[in-house]
Amino acid sequence: MTRQDKIRNISVIAHVDHGKTTLTDSLLARAGVISMDQAGDKCAMDTRKDEQLKGITIKSTAISLYYEVDPAIVRPLKQSADAEGGDNDSYIVNLIDSPGHVDFSSEVTAALRVTDGAMVVVDSISGVCVQTETVLRQALAERIKPVLMVNKLDRCIFELQLDHEELYTKLRSTIDNVNVILSTYSDGDEAMGDTTLDPSKGNVAFGSGLQRWGFNLRTFARFYASKFKTDEEKFMRRLWGDHFYNQQLKKWNTTGGEGYVRGFNKFVLEPLYKILQILHAQDKKEVFEYTEKIGVRLSLEEKELEGKALTKTVMMKWLPVGDAMLEMILVHLPSPVQAQRYRTDLLYEGPKDDLAAIGMKECNPEGPLMVYISKMVPTTDKGRFLAFGRVFSGTVTSGLKVRIMGPQYEPGKTTDLFIRNLQRAVILMGGSIAHISTIPAGNVVALSGIDKFLVKSGTITTYEHAHNMKVMKFSVSPVVRVAVDVVKPADLPKLVEGLQRLAKSDPMVQCTFDSGEHIVAGAGELHLEICLKDLEEEHACVPIKKSEPVVSYKETVSAKSDQQCLAKSGNKHFRIWTTAEPLPDDFTNDIEMGKVTPAQDAKERARYMADNYDFDAHEARKIWKSKIRLSQDSKWATQEGVLCEENMRGVRFNLEDIKVHPDPAHRKGAQVIPATRRSLFAAVLTAQPRIVEPVYLVDVQVPQTAMGGVFNVLSRRRGLIFEETQSTGMPMFNIKAYMPVNESFGFVEELRGQTGGQAFPQCVFDHWQLLPGNPLDVSSRAGSVVTEIRQRKGLSATVPSLENYLDKL
Repeated sequence: MTRQDKIRNISVIAHVDHGKTTLTDSLLARAGVISMDQAGDKCAMDTRKDEQLKGITIKSTAISLYYEVDPAIVRPLKQSADAEGGDNDSYIVNLIDSPGHVDFSSEVTAALRVTDGAMVVVDSISGVCVQTETVLRQALAERIKPVLMVNKLDRCIFELQLDHEELYTKLRSTIDNVNVILSTYSDGDEAMGDTTLDPSKGNVAFGSGLQRWGFNLRTFARFYASKFKTDEEKFMRRLWGDHFYNQQLKKWNTTGGEGYVRGFNKFVLEPLYKILQILHAQDKKEVFEYTEKIGVRLSLEEKELEGKALTKTVMMKWLPVGDAMLEMILVHLPSPVQAQRYRTDLLYEGPKDDLAAIGMKECNPEGPLMVYISKMVPTTDKGRFLAFGRVFSGTVTSGLKVRIMGPQYEPGKTTDLFIRNLQRAVILMGGSIAHISTIPAGNVVALSGIDKFLVKSGTITTYEHAHNMKVMKFSVSPVVRVAVDVVKPADLPKLVEGLQRLAKSDPMVQCTFDSGEHIVAGAGELHLEICLKDLEEEHACVPIKKSEPVVSYKETVSAKSDQQCLAKSGNKHFRIWTTAEPLPDDFTNDIEMGKVTPAQDAKERARYMADNYDFDAHEARKIWKSKIRLSQDSKWATQEGVLCEENMRGVRFNLEDIKVHPDPAHRKGAQVIPATRRSLFAAVLTAQPRIVEPVYLVDVQVPQTAMGGVFNVLSRRRGLIFEETQSTGMPMFNIKAYMPVNESFGFVEELRGQTGGQAFPQCVFDHWQLLPGNPLDVSSRAGSVVTEIRQRKGLSATVPSLENYLDKL
C-alpha cells in the first residue's frame, strides 16, 4: 500500500446483465479470495440477499486484492517510460463491482470518483447498449481510463454458430462502437492521452466469465512468439485487423487473396473453436490428445470430469480469464501516481498551486491529508455507517485531527465544517472489513465515526486553507417520488430516523418533508422499490404505507414578461421591479452539468455566455453579483414556484429597478424576502408560465416478430420512436424512443405481456420537455397536472391570480 506505482484502483462497469459480477469472481479467485471452482457461479460481490435473489447488482461493492504476478506479464510496463523501478512483482488492485441497472447509476458515479481506471464489460451478443454508453460517458467525465472485456464469446460460437470471419466482424463492430463513444465524449480532453481501444495494443480482452476462460492477444502472441522464434510485439499486431497469413508460403500480407487467412482467425479462433468443439462432442480421447498438444496438464481427478465441468476445467487451465483481465488492468490502467497528475485539476475546486493541490498531483503520502468521501456504507452496527472514499494526498491514521467539510462548505466560513478526530480506518473486503492502522495516498479507505457529520459525500483534510473537492454529477435524476407514512402513529419517530439513515445509505435518494408528507424520491420504479424495502426492513424497522409513485415536474416560462412587476414591502420602504424570460435550453443543461457555476470567475463566465448563447456581455457580468441578499431571497421563490410549488427551471429573472431605504432597520429580511418573492411570482405569471416534465430515453431490444407489441405499448404511453437498428448478424432490433416518466409506471410489465417476454427494455432519464397546454387553463393537460399537484399538496385548487402578487405604483 506504500508503493503507489504498484496500486490500481478500478471500477467494473457495464450494461445490466453483461457479466460484471461473474467476471469479477475470476479476479477474486486469482487473488485466492474464493476457490477457482466457485468462480463464475458464486457472484461473491453480490453481498445483499436481494442481489442474490434478483440476480443483479444493486450496490457497488469494494474489495482490495493482492496479486503476485509473473514478471513476463508486466514486462511491457517496465519497458514504458512512466514505469517506476523495483523488482517486486506484487500489486494491489482496489476493485469496485458496480451495478449495471440504470436506476442505480449513482452507485457507478460514486465508484468512478474514487478509482482511476474502468474495466468496461460488453456482452458480445447484445453489443453496446444504452447503459454502456451512459457509464462510459460518466467515466470520461471523471477522467477514468477504460479497458474493454468482451464477454459471453461461448454464446456466439454455440448459440449463434458464427463462423470465424462472422465472429471477427461482430467483435470488430462492438469495439468500433465503444471507440465511437470514447471519441465523442473525450473530445478535446487530451490530459488522459489516447483512450482508443485496440486488441493489438492489449487493452481489449475476450472470453466467457461463466466458463472461466478468456484471453487478450498477448496471450496468443506470447505462445506463438516462442514457437516461431519471432518478436512478440510484432506478432501481436498481426493478430488483429487486415493481416492475412498463407500457411503454404509462410507469408503475411494486408490484402488477403487465395490461400491467405486473417491472422486473428488462423491463430486465435481456429484453435479456440477446435478445442471447444472437441469438448462439446465429449470425445475424451481426443480431448486429452489436444490438451497435451497445447500444454494443458490435467490431474487424474480432472480427467474423470464430464460435460460442462470438464469444459470449464480445460478452458480455465488453457486460457484463465483472471490472468487475461489482470494483465490488462496492470499494464493498461494507470497507477494513482500517473492518474492524479491529470485528475487533480478536474477534482479540486481550489487554486491549482496550493499545498492540497500539489499534494494530490504528486500523490504524496507526506502531503496534507485530502480524502474524498463518495458514499456511506451501512455497518453491522445498526444505524451506523462507514464513510467510503479515496486518499488523494497525505496518510490516514487513527486519532488524526481532521476538518470534515460537507458539500455546502465555503473556505473561510464555518458552515458545514466539523473538526474532529478520526476514530479508525479500515479497508472494505466485499462483505467484510480489514483493520489497517495507516492508509497512505493512492489507496481507498473506509472511516468510522464521521457518519454523524456527512450525509452522503464530502472532503476530509488536515489543511486549514483546503477547498472542497468537486461534488459528483449524477447521470440520473430523482424524478419518481412516493409519500411514506407509518401504520401506527407511535412509530413516527422511528420513520423519521429511518429516513435520515436511508438518505445516507444511497448516493442518489432524496428524503424530504413536503406539505405535511415524508417524500422519498428515486431514479425509477426499481430504485424506489429497493429504497422503500431498505427503509422498512433495515433503517426504520417499522411497517410503513406508501402512496402511488408520482413524478417531479418543474416550472418554467416560455416568453418574456409583458410588463415590469412591482412589489412593495409591508412598510412600503422597499420596492422591487422584475421581469422574467426563458433561458436557452442548452444553457440550462450547461448549468446542470456544472459548466456554468456561481463559483466561476465572473468575466470568464460572461465570455462563455456571450460566445455560446448571445448574452450581452455587460449583462452576463452582472449575474449573481447582487449583494443585497437578493439571491438568497429569490431561492425561496425558485424552489417553490407559483404554479404548484415545484422547482423552477430555465428561468432568467431581470432585476429592472429597486428602491431601498437608507436605514438598515427598514430593510430587514422580514420586509425584503416576501416582497421579492411576490415580484418574482408576478414576473412568472406575466411570462407565459409552463410546466416541464422529465422524459426517459427508452432502449428496447426485441426480435423482429415482436416489434409490433413494442410500437403499440409506446404509442399508448406518448412514446416518440426516433431510431430502429438491427443488431449486426442477428434477428434482434434495437428500438430507441422518448417516453415521459409519468407514463412509465407498469411499462416493463405491459411490454413483456405484449411481446411474450421477448422484449428487454431499459429506461434512463434523458431530458426535460414542455408539457403541452397552458397550466393556467384547467381544461388542458398541463392545467390538470397543476390541479392534481396542488390538491396533493393541500393548496387551493387554482393558481392565485396575478393581482394577488402585483402592487400598484
